[in-house]
Amino acid sequence: MPHPHADLLTRFYDAFARRDGDTMAACYHPDVRFQDEVFDLRGPQVGAMWRMLCARGEDLIVTASDIDADDDVGSARWVATYTFTQTGRPVRNEVGAAFTFEDGLIRTHRDRFDFRRWSRQALGLSGLLLGWTPILRRAVQKRAARQLDRYVERHPEALGSVGFGGPTG
Repeated sequence: MPHPHADLLTRFYDAFARRDGDTMAACYHPDVRFQDEVFDLRGPQVGAMWRMLCARGEDLIVTASDIDADDDVGSARWVATYTFTQTGRPVRNEVGAAFTFEDGLIRTHRDRFDFRRWSRQALGLSGLLLGWTPILRRAVQKRAARQLDRYVERHPEALGSVGFGGPTG
């Protein structure tokens, strides 16, 4: 029988595959911290990010595997296939995720992926030439932060709540 935290991660990734940002946000602790190569977010901003990505990802396909968790930590592998809207280029991003838990919810979530590989796919020649540079990474981070800010301005409900979706939720 899977650990309840593994069930939580399965619910999270099943919701991601359905592009259900609200259910994803409900899997997080109110004081969550999320980090990846582009974002470093806390609390309600984490749920807003997933709501934005799910709302915009019209052709997003997500598959998760190797979901594992115990009382303290969890991990998963997932692949996102989508069209990068800024360039219209296809992307297949392979991600490793690490989690910690508190009160039956995800407290920290760290996604790791090869930024250079992602930038080559998403940005084409500029990603190929500059994908290894901190300059390009910072530019992508700033653009993503602006997009999230604009999304929240237009959809303040996206800050909604995180949490409340623990083992029984």
